[in-house]
Amino acid sequence: MKPSKAIVTGAGGTVGSVLCNYLREQGVQVIPWNRKRVSTEIYEEMDRFIQEVQPDVLYHLALGSYHWTGEIAWITRQRGIRFIYTSTVMVFTNEAQGPFTPESQPDATEGYGGEKRRQEERIWHQNPEATVVRLGWQIGKKPGSNNMIQYLYEQMQTEGKVRASTEWLPACSFLEDTAAALWKISEMPSGLYHLNSNQQWNFCEITTALNRHHGYPWHIFPTHDFVYDQRMQDSRITLPPLEQRLPELSS
Repeated sequence: MKPSKAIVTGAGGTVGSVLCNYLREQGVQVIPWNRKRVSTEIYEEMDRFIQEVQPDVLYHLALGSYHWTGEIAWITRQRGIRFIYTSTVMVFTNEAQGPFTPESQPDATEGYGGEKRRQEERIWHQNPEATVVRLGWQIGKKPGSNNMIQYLYEQMQTEGKVRASTEWLPACSFLEDTAAALWKISEMPSGLYHLNSNQQWNFCEITTALNRHHGYPWHIFPTHDFVYDQRMQDSRITLPPLEQRLPELSS
C-alpha cells in the first residue's frame, strides 16, 4: 500500500528538499519535522507529534542526536509506522575496499561514518522492522547545499583546479533518482538497502562529464593519489546508471 502521509526530518536538506517535492508529486501529504516546534529530546513531545500526525511513514534524513534517532525508531515501532533512515556509504572506511553489499560489515568507528554506524545499530535495537538506506555522494544540478557540484565548485574557487582521482570509484547518484528510490522502498520489505548509480566510472571521468554537461570553466586535474572502490551494490533496488543521466560519460 502506498503511503499517503509522511513525516520528514531534515526536510530542508540536500536530499530532504528533493524528497519532499517528489513525495508531493506522488500525492503524499508531507509534514516536515520542525525542530523549533517539536522537541528532539523530550520523548512525550515526540510521541505526541507523531501520534497527532499519524503518518504512514517517517523518513529520518536529518543530522541529529543518537537519542533522537533511537526514540523515534522506538515510537514508530510502538505505533506501527514505517520508519526509514538514511545512512551513508561512509560507514565503510577507505581501508574496506568495495564494492559493498548489504552483507558487507561496516568498519567506521570515528567521525561521520562512525556516528552513522552507531545510529544504524541503535535503530536495529529499537525497531527491528526499521529500514536503513545507505546513500552515496549526491549529485545536484547546481552549487548549493552538500552535493558533488558544490564540492567541485569550491575546489575550483579555492585552488583554481579540481583534483580528481582516476583510481577512485565513488558511490554516488543523482538526487532525483535517490528520492524516487526512497519512495519505492517505502513499499518494499523492511531491511537494509544500498543506493548507488555508479557501476564503472572513476571520479575523474565523472567530474569531466559534469564539467562538459554544465559548461563550467573548471580545470580538471587528474590524480592517482586516492585509490578506493567505494561502489555499493544491491540487486533489489536499482537506480538509473550514471551514463543515462550523464550521457557525456559515454561520449
